[in-house]
Amino acid sequence: MTEEEKLSKYEQLRNDRDIKCELFNDHFQNYKSYAIPKAQLVIADIPYNLGNNAYASSPEWYEEGDNKKGESSKANTAFFDTDEDFRIAEFMHFCSSMLIKEPKETGKAPAMIVFCAFQQMTMVIEYAKKYGFNNSYPLVFIKKSSSQVLKANMKIVGACEYALVLYREKLPKFNNDGRMIMNWFDWEVDSSYPKLHPTQKPIPVLKKLIGIFTDYGDVVIDPVAGSGSTLRAAAEMNRSSYGFEIKKDFYKSAKERMLSDVAITLKL
Repeated sequence: MTEEEKLSKYEQLRNDRDIKCELFNDHFQNYKSYAIPKAQLVIADIPYNLGNNAYASSPEWYEEGDNKKGESSKANTAFFDTDEDFRIAEFMHFCSSMLIKEPKETGKAPAMIVFCAFQQMTMVIEYAKKYGFNNSYPLVFIKKSSSQVLKANMKIVGACEYALVLYREKLPKFNNDGRMIMNWFDWEVDSSYPKLHPTQKPIPVLKKLIGIFTDYGDVVIDPVAGSGSTLRAAAEMNRSSYGFEIKKDFYKSAKERMLSDVAITLKL
């Protein structure tokens, strides 16, 4: 499909239905209360289970990033107090329920993309299989620098992010425009967007993934929305998007700073 054909299809979709962007200050388990449509793509960044070592290799462990000034309030803390309560089985049940069924035709199947720690990948794959996602492949994102500054003189430091593409049986919708797409991507950052969340994913990266796995007018869901960056990326790609964020402060920041200048409906 050419870009002109895509734009024409989008204009038709705009006439048929509105592109929506809705963020709910609630747990994704309560999704039935909101009657949201099923998705072509679920994108989620699950807790990395770092516990109280979340900032262990980062300068943020210390006041103003200087170890001579002593430990900061972030020392010996987790990113979020909800991490320990995250239940991967409930998450997979949500994704299984809220992704569209596989259509008969090829090239239209849904998918989910789960960002996770490298050490979590096997666990995520095994849980996904229990809920019908029998197939997967990994994605690697290459950063230009590492946050593990405090380990720089001790070992090889991490400078990658990892994700899994999970799907049921049929290969997911795939928009490559005739190009070969490798399983690694540059971690492209756009600092014009606000930084609201410790593990916030860059909008250019999210837009690239949304463009590959969805079409104009498709639905994208982020069950652990955090900063709202997935919703913002989807809105800018003319996809309807829905997200859940249980923490009031992150929800408020997303509403006021990430999503305030896009055409959205925010519900509490």
